Amino acid sequence: MKSRRGFSLFFLLILQVIILTAGIQGQAPTGDQSLDEKVKAFLSDHSGQWHDMNVPTSDGQLLYNLIIKGNYKSALEIGTSTGHSAIWIAWALSKTGGKLITIDIDEARYKIALENFKKAGLSDYIDARLADAHALVKELKGPFDFVFSDADKYWYKNYFIDVDPKLKIGGCFTAHNISGRRYAYGGQAEFYEYVKSLKNYETTVNYDGGGLSISYKKSEK
Repeated sequence: MKSRRGFSLFFLLILQVIILTAGIQGQAPTGDQSLDEKVKAFLSDHSGQWHDMNVPTSDGQLLYNLIIKGNYKSALEIGTSTGHSAIWIAWALSKTGGKLITIDIDEARYKIALENFKKAGLSDYIDARLADAHALVKELKGPFDFVFSDADKYWYKNYFIDVDPKLKIGGCFTAHNISGRRYAYGGQAEFYEYVKSLKNYETTVNYDGGGLSISYKKSEK
């Protein structure tokens, strides 16, 4: 009788350890609390000030959530502006152990972005490049598991075609200012219709902010 009771207690103890371990592994990464407070304070202080070709806060939060959910680590942003979206992306990457490459061709915006990254405490998670994305995106080796496209809209499809071979299976390609509706026009519409036609991608559009297409790569072909 004692041996059975002892075995039962031992089994329950092992089961509790397994459940506890599974719970810890299933939790979202928490990151550095002091960094979190610094980023939150920076974003709060600059709320409503991101007018220069930056994303709205709702899209920044969405980018952050997508990275945390996918546990992405190697991110590329095409079109930095003054850094609002990059801050949200890099903040998420600080929790997954990743890093962001972000590209902008405008030197004035690039310098402001660098200063904003420093003030937010995220410089270590961002590799900011002052360059022509038309050329640099082709040259980057990757691989990437998360991409955010928010540069010249007429080139959206070209950016996607250049990045696609470097995007990991399970990776996510996002693009800004996509309506996903029939009355869309220009480069956004061309890109959206193209990516929607690909059988190896699953694409949806989030309309809460500026219109963000979200395309998950299911296979190489």
